Amino acid sequence: MRESSTPSRQSRGGFTSKVHARCDNQGLPIGFILTGGEASDYTAADDLMNLPLPTPKGLLADKGYDGDRFRENLLMRGILPVIPPRSNRKVSAHPDYRRYKDRNRVERMFGKLKQQRRIATCYDKTILSFESFLNLAAARLWLKSFVNAA
Repeated sequence: MRESSTPSRQSRGGFTSKVHARCDNQGLPIGFILTGGEASDYTAADDLMNLPLPTPKGLLADKGYDGDRFRENLLMRGILPVIPPRSNRKVSAHPDYRRYKDRNRVERMFGKLKQQRRIATCYDKTILSFESFLNLAAARLWLKSFVNAA
């Protein structure tokens, strides 16, 4: 699942990549960014936040997105960062852990996406084809909210 123009290192298991997703408050996927497996998580964070969508009131993310620059950027946009601090952080920031519990919706969304065999095993050779199938799997999740909604 790697294009020749995309730098990626080879691990013992082969070439890797990370899927970064932006979700709504119900855990439905809105957008995806793919990066190399060795890349830091917050390299994709700005691209996810720049998607043409309404500005959220808060952002729930895991420890990989903990960075001072990213937190300041969110606060300047009027977004409350709900991100637990990394263990090596010098000045510990304590998020609202009651809000952070809602992050399980994001993890469940990834679990539902990986129920699609093609997503879980990464059969695709190019980023474009893998992203396309990610979007198809996301559309299947969205369809469930529209069926019998009337």
